[in-house]
Amino acid sequence: MSPWLLTTPADYDLGHVRAVLPDRVVEDARVVVRDGVIVDVGPHPRGASTDVDGGGLHLLPGLIDVHSDTLNKECHPRPGASLAPGLALASASARLRAAGITTAYHGLAYQERSAVGLPIDSPRAVELAPAVDAANGAGALVDHRVLHRLDVRCVSGREQLEKRLAEPAAGDLPVVSHEDHTPGQGQYADPATMRHWLEVGEGMTAADAAEHVAWWQASRERACAAGRDTLDWLGELARAGRIRLWGHDLDSAEAVDALLDRGGRVAEFPTTRAAAERAREAGVLVVAGAPNVVRGGSHAGNVSAAELAAAGLVDALASDYLPTALLPAAVHLAERGVLGLPEAIGLVTSGPANAVGLDDRGRLAAGRRADLVLADLAGPHPVVRWVARA
Repeated sequence: MSPWLLTTPADYDLGHVRAVLPDRVVEDARVVVRDGVIVDVGPHPRGASTDVDGGGLHLLPGLIDVHSDTLNKECHPRPGASLAPGLALASASARLRAAGITTAYHGLAYQERSAVGLPIDSPRAVELAPAVDAANGAGALVDHRVLHRLDVRCVSGREQLEKRLAEPAAGDLPVVSHEDHTPGQGQYADPATMRHWLEVGEGMTAADAAEHVAWWQASRERACAAGRDTLDWLGELARAGRIRLWGHDLDSAEAVDALLDRGGRVAEFPTTRAAAERAREAGVLVVAGAPNVVRGGSHAGNVSAAELAAAGLVDALASDYLPTALLPAAVHLAERGVLGLPEAIGLVTSGPANAVGLDDRGRLAAGRRADLVLADLAGPHPVVRWVARA
């Protein structure tokens, strides 16, 4: 194998790879890149030389992660320790790149408290969003973008998002995912799930956890009117074509229909099969969790993402809290015969691209950005060997 390039040139030929195209795998392929764009993908011509010899590794489009929480974790890597947004983003970039992710949407929460009602001890969205915006200079390891996660019952969160959306923005539509973590519906349809999380994750006693969940539920119920107003506002923006609207943790067919009525077109992490089935019927794209696939089920007791994929109810996978789960999840589905390899890889490349409206990447095809990943898929877990960004 030729020595790896420390920097990716605008023009190069990459040969002797197993190219994973949208509908097939070309076993001995060559990819021709000019000015950072793929101009040809096909069988490697006999006797043709290349700038980089892929050594028979699988060539994939750069992975696209439409919901990553890794930046928040890097900002607060352990209790009592925090990093400045710039350093946290640099650290997150290295993790994402090592996972083969070349485009990442960082899930920044516009809210005062966490999903379980605890104070947020990492930088807020208003602090992190500008750092993400500024991170895409020359030589950036990853194309960093923002997934605006709005807690619909948080008035201050809405005010912050309104200011963000009022700023002049170039390029693609802002992506906004609305969420409501009130106990008794959505991800925490059974409040016992939240109580368990508080006991295990926060070290609360059973009594303290039960008291906290009751307080949080009552607080959220008092904010119902604010939530309805916020959903109406988001619907106005979505129908006017000013945002790309997603619904987070939809738990029923009715919730999907409500999202559709307000102009939403993506159901993110549906918690039940009924919600995913209604999304498919209605033409709403479904984003499921990659950690759910590799773990063999939801950590919160919700529907299995692998089950949804087997039923043809998943359009894309997202890393959520574990970037290194994205590629293993796709390979897992292929190895177990749930999907063919091209279709499984599509869940972490072309599928996410469709969900966020990016038509310049996500496929090994002429005219697409040369965001490329060479990976060894032969071992017990896939290993990313080389990453190139256009």
